Amino acid sequence: MIEEGDMAKRQDTKKFFENLSGAGKSIGVLTSGGDAQGMNAAVRAVVRMGIYVGAKVYFVHEGYQGMVDGGDNIEEASWESVSSMLQVGGTVIGSARCKEFRSHEGRLKAAHHLVQRDITNLCVIGGDGSLTGANLFREEWSGLLEELVQQGLIDEEAAQNNSELHIVGMVGSIDNDFCGTDMTIGTDSALHRIIEVVDAIMTTAQSHQRTFVLEVMGRHCGYLALVSALACGADWVLIPEMPPEDGWEEQMCQKLSESRSRGSRLNIIIVAEGAIDRQGKAITVNNVKDLVVSCLGFDTRVTILGHVQRGGTPSAFDRILASRMGVEAVLALLEASASTPACVVSLCGNQAVRLPLMECVQMTQDVQKAMDEKNFEEAVRLRGRSFENNLNTYKLLSYRKADSELPNEEDELPYNSSFNVAVLNVGAPAAGMNAAVRSAVRVGITEGHKMFAVNDGFEGFYKGQIKEIKWGDVGGWTGQGGSILGTKRTLPAKHLDKIAEQITIHNINALLVIGGFEAFLGVMELSAAREKYNEFCVPMVMVPATVSNNIPGSDLSIGADTALNAITDTCDRIKQSASGTKRRVFIIETMGGYCGYLASVGGLAAGADAVYIYEEPFDIRDLQSNVEHLTEKMKTGIQRGLVLRNENSNENFTTDFIYQLYSEEGKGVFDCRKNVLGHMQQGGAPSPFDRNFGTKIAAKAIQWISRKLKESYKEGKVFANTEDTACLLGMRRRAMVFQPVVQLKDETDFVHRIPKEQWWLKLRPLMKILAKYKTSYDVSDSGQLEHVTRVRPKKVD
Repeated sequence: MIEEGDMAKRQDTKKFFENLSGAGKSIGVLTSGGDAQGMNAAVRAVVRMGIYVGAKVYFVHEGYQGMVDGGDNIEEASWESVSSMLQVGGTVIGSARCKEFRSHEGRLKAAHHLVQRDITNLCVIGGDGSLTGANLFREEWSGLLEELVQQGLIDEEAAQNNSELHIVGMVGSIDNDFCGTDMTIGTDSALHRIIEVVDAIMTTAQSHQRTFVLEVMGRHCGYLALVSALACGADWVLIPEMPPEDGWEEQMCQKLSESRSRGSRLNIIIVAEGAIDRQGKAITVNNVKDLVVSCLGFDTRVTILGHVQRGGTPSAFDRILASRMGVEAVLALLEASASTPACVVSLCGNQAVRLPLMECVQMTQDVQKAMDEKNFEEAVRLRGRSFENNLNTYKLLSYRKADSELPNEEDELPYNSSFNVAVLNVGAPAAGMNAAVRSAVRVGITEGHKMFAVNDGFEGFYKGQIKEIKWGDVGGWTGQGGSILGTKRTLPAKHLDKIAEQITIHNINALLVIGGFEAFLGVMELSAAREKYNEFCVPMVMVPATVSNNIPGSDLSIGADTALNAITDTCDRIKQSASGTKRRVFIIETMGGYCGYLASVGGLAAGADAVYIYEEPFDIRDLQSNVEHLTEKMKTGIQRGLVLRNENSNENFTTDFIYQLYSEEGKGVFDCRKNVLGHMQQGGAPSPFDRNFGTKIAAKAIQWISRKLKESYKEGKVFANTEDTACLLGMRRRAMVFQPVVQLKDETDFVHRIPKEQWWLKLRPLMKILAKYKTSYDVSDSGQLEHVTRVRPKKVD
């Protein structure tokens, strides 16, 4: 427990945004440049947060064009006017590429139209072009006002009252081509579209033994191509930042024919639309097709995805990212002064940050410059660590060493490099587990190990269901949901003798456990048993994979993103079903055990009115106030409500109880329906995020295992019994960290199987604000202005 004194101290250091008032301020919000899914969620968050703090918020329709044209293009937004736009793709307020704003006269007109409405705060959602334009506008602002006064269009007083223009940018771009931010709004949704198409193409390619060449968007940035190649296990990828070495044509054809000879029935090649070779000559999908046909004679087809990638509903990730950024943008505008530079709000790892807009733009332009100068390594480095990690992981996984290159038993090596590493899944299935197993197996083989697959978790382990798993055995696994190896909740403690025996029989030198809370307990039990059993003195690492996201030591776990998307999709459909009937409230129960992650974050992504979770106790008065809140809402134009309840949020206030209470109290005002989502949250094909996260985290875990094996190999055998050789690899804020499981004991509530402190609880006030509840929001953790160079954190081992 925290002592009261500590608590008071912490309260002092906290900074609550109640002190930040928007009274008397006007904020203009616009979307500019190419559209991206999630822009609407950002607009909605800006409007609601702005109104919440007492500011006036205006829509600027059709981007900068609307600002130049004025009139009805600039209209005041109300709370209700952004209802139902969270789940809509594109941008509802319109976007246009505006030539006129690039001219001085155009900007003068725009300034005039803003001053007429006292708008001196702009929130611009767009790509680097739109943001650069906004910055130039700000730099010229005082000069523009002087001109307007001279021309008699505004008076001195108006110029005085509007003397400062503040600008905050959010990057909406499906290409993820903006430096300084890990993810731009729309990228995740575009990946969803690409992966849906690739999954569909794979089934037809499999039938006909075809090769498919796919073109994805990205004129100057290969992010979409690279990540979709990682997420679907493509055979070859071509991107502008890293053109292939000369002679790549032969290499590629050799690789395609090798994969066919190992029994694969299809090949997938992904080409970014801006792909080039080392000489800067464009590589098109048709070039690649002709090459494969002439070289190998394979039946080859081309698919160009085009504008499909920009369309469709935003993914859960994009809705949450955009909602967090929108709220953060309003805070940044409230705190802005004449001396603060125009900033971009963005995400680094899992944390909101603010970065000087022009530093990011400069770095984005430096990438292009490096590419033009053929300095490709520098281009990749400037793209940032997330891009670099993706590229390195892809390289690790993409090329199987020929058997002749693998270490030989007879080779004289300082240590035995051919170790036996076992991989198992433990706990409930989670989408993305198979991607993690595939990645572990292939990286392990590349590192020279022999990989063993254990079926059915610790139960299969003690029963001896262990066999070697080869490179080709895991082909096509990334897109498969569930757990192909099989998984069980059995814990090892009762079967230690038999498990130790199996470790000896198969000479297992290291363990990789991929799973949920049982996996965490299992690794703890095995490491505790080291005193008694030498067999367990081997490096072991756990990678969190559970839809509940309830593992201490990690902000995220494999599978949670897929489950969130399942919840969000269902909530969208359910809300739509109410659009005809009006005045209807839905009570929806989500999974998660005692962990409220899925309910809370799902509620934020689906636009819920209330979310009940175990971590935030609630009583009958809270239920009553929620019913009253919904009754008020029904009087407005928004005549439907959405309430989420985590399955274990309260043993007495069950889903049925809440449904009956709402039905009774809402009589004559609204009617109720209830829905238990159940196991559909555990199924389905993994989302691009989970495939990518699973792939990268498992690769990192295997590299750690290789290092630990090297360190602990003495006198012909592996012996590892220190705390730091039984770890959990988790994502913490900005970095992937290996943490000894013993040290995570104190951070865990074992009764309720949740971490004692959970980062996402900070997102709950956000959800309440966006649902029009008065609440206290701690902004001491909100982004402080940083500099771009600091975005590359040190590697944490």
